[in-house]
Amino acid sequence: MDTPALPPVQPRALRAPAAVGNEAALRRAARDFEAQALGLMLQPVFATVDHSRSSFGGGAAEAQWRPMLVDAFAVAAVRAGHGLGLSDLVLRELQRRGGTETPKTGETTP
Repeated sequence: MDTPALPPVQPRALRAPAAVGNEAALRRAARDFEAQALGLMLQPVFATVDHSRSSFGGGAAEAQWRPMLVDAFAVAAVRAGHGLGLSDLVLRELQRRGGTETPKTGETTP
């Protein structure tokens, strides 16, 4: 049984830090970035798994929810400190730039 094709992965928009100089907001933005990067790297890994042999049996519904599950795995890994190690580097860069730049998300600002 062939597994259904996954929809193309679309990166979610990153939130801009709430306030300039707010350490917690900058750290949260850095962790969000790391979780998104890890999630994008994990998507192809989960796409190659034969889900017809899993406990849930695969199918269209499982394929539809898989990207959200992979994102949740990535967020949990970053929160536990087992991510890619990018958040500290991103945080330092945000602090160096003063946290004044908004992330480039491809979306227009109203």
